[in-house]
Amino acid sequence: MKIIKNLPFIFSVTIISILLIIIVSENIIKANKDYCYDDIDDIPGNKVGLVLGTSKFIGKNWLNYYYQYRIEAAVDLYKSGKIKFVLVSGDNSQHSYNEPKTIKNDLIKRGIPAKKIYLDYAGFRTFDSVIRSKKIFGQEKITIISQRFHNERAVFIAKHNGIEAVGYNAKPVTGKNGIKTRIRERFARVKAILDIYILRTKPKFLGNEIEINQEN
Repeated sequence: MKIIKNLPFIFSVTIISILLIIIVSENIIKANKDYCYDDIDDIPGNKVGLVLGTSKFIGKNWLNYYYQYRIEAAVDLYKSGKIKFVLVSGDNSQHSYNEPKTIKNDLIKRGIPAKKIYLDYAGFRTFDSVIRSKKIFGQEKITIISQRFHNERAVFIAKHNGIEAVGYNAKPVTGKNGIKTRIRERFARVKAILDIYILRTKPKFLGNEIEINQEN
């Protein structure tokens, strides 16, 4: 009976604790905003730009604008000379689903030579993509390409794994899909804090090192 009487108090404490964790995580991740650039003229150059993967379509027929805008951002960086190579990291956990290859094909269509594009098929989530850019592809300095909120989290992960990173902000997505993604991001930021400070998480897969060649 005592436990039942205390349920409202326990529930209130739980909710307040969750909200505090979300707020603290938000502030820690948001502190990396100064490393994320909207203007291509302001961002420093790096050898490699890391495109964080996402699906091309939502459902069967709807184009994912997060995908489209990241493609455009990567092409702009390459053509402006701010990056020399593109590392595409995404999910290829199923034979019929290959984010990196799909992105590569679209980058080639937009004028980036195939030999300048490297694929990371084990970028199952942002944490893995960022750490593998160093552990597998040897990059200690990198430009991360995604939307601002995503870049802030990725730069946080990079900094705590010895990677000097900046983010180039792809165009944001508005509307219903944008709202859903922003809500998920709040919890993704909490997970990033736990991964770094509490769980000491490692990437799901590592493997053999792959050299990204110097420009010819």
